[in-house]
Amino acid sequence: MPRIRRAQAPTAPKASSLSPARRERAILATDLQDLSLARRAAPAVLSIIAVTLADLVSGQDRYLAPLMVVVPSIAALTLRPLELLLVCFAGFLSLLGLSHYDRMDNLHDGRFLFGALLSYGALTLVSAWVARLRMRRAAEFAAVSSVAEAAQRALLSSPGPTVGPLRLAVRYVSAADAARIGGDLYSVLDTPHGTRALVGDVRGKGLGAVQTAAVVLGAFREAAYDENGLLRVAERIEASVERHVPDGEFTTALFAEFGAAGASVELLHYGHVPPMLVSREGTVTVLEAPDPWVPLGLGRLASGRPASLAQPFGPQDVLVLCTDGVVEARHHHSGEFYPLAERAGVLVRGAARSAAELEAAVGRLFSDLLVHTGGELGDDALLLLITWDGRDWARP
Repeated sequence: MPRIRRAQAPTAPKASSLSPARRERAILATDLQDLSLARRAAPAVLSIIAVTLADLVSGQDRYLAPLMVVVPSIAALTLRPLELLLVCFAGFLSLLGLSHYDRMDNLHDGRFLFGALLSYGALTLVSAWVARLRMRRAAEFAAVSSVAEAAQRALLSSPGPTVGPLRLAVRYVSAADAARIGGDLYSVLDTPHGTRALVGDVRGKGLGAVQTAAVVLGAFREAAYDENGLLRVAERIEASVERHVPDGEFTTALFAEFGAAGASVELLHYGHVPPMLVSREGTVTVLEAPDPWVPLGLGRLASGRPASLAQPFGPQDVLVLCTDGVVEARHHHSGEFYPLAERAGVLVRGAARSAAELEAAVGRLFSDLLVHTGGELGDDALLLLITWDGRDWARP
């Protein structure tokens, strides 16, 4: 019997096993505590300086020192409670100094000064409590975010740089930044029937999309080892989606099966973005589906069976797979879609030479995408580059 080789991938942490150091870093980043104290205290300190200068410039006939009450409120946004108290104490001293400068020494002015100092002190204490509450909420948010990230990593189980005779490089970014999870999915498995890959895009975002992605990936990881044909794999997944995914939800998908190293690749489209083949010279060929088919979950609306596409795939070729978050990413000024077919040739050309070249190529492509959008993506985005592993190609 042929020996089944599974791709080695880093074990995803369980939600409850995230390291304390990683959890602490998540909390710090969420609450801006990863910034230096000087940067976090700058808004409040600048407020003290601004009020002081305004009072001094306006002269002794105008008393602007009570404006110092803005300091505790500003400090509560970025500082920890103890840090807030120290900065507010500096503001309190400035308030006293300005009161002396403005000669607040008669009975009426003294009563006004007493009210200003009392208000400043009360607001400082309330702001310290708000800062403590803010940090507690930030810790809770960071915990939820870390659990979501762990769940996403466990779901995707990212393959290593090589799977069977293939070499891979991937970039995945979720548009659901708050939860760090999205609906794009991918998997590459070395099976007795050849190395098989799946790239998909679930309708929607958030936890609902992740649940659908879990159904699709779970079915693929079983069917890919069991079924003899790529179409049978897709039909197994279609049946699983119809059983376990709510009506109306669907997933666009692209299946690929790689045979002997350096020969060809079989592609099966289910309403997904067509892949692109980049030759050694940088020529780009868009591999359109010969028979466009409906996405997974909508199979009951169509009759017949989709047809696969057999494509020559040489040792120096690179297959570029992506989701619509890439090709539909809009330019930050003109609103034009990202021209992947135009950019892939020059950015991916020659990437089949080594694993380092392939990794650099996917990095260049993703960086170019971010430049196009101005640094922000409006949808989940997945880029997967595949080529033959030269070591297996050279092996007799």
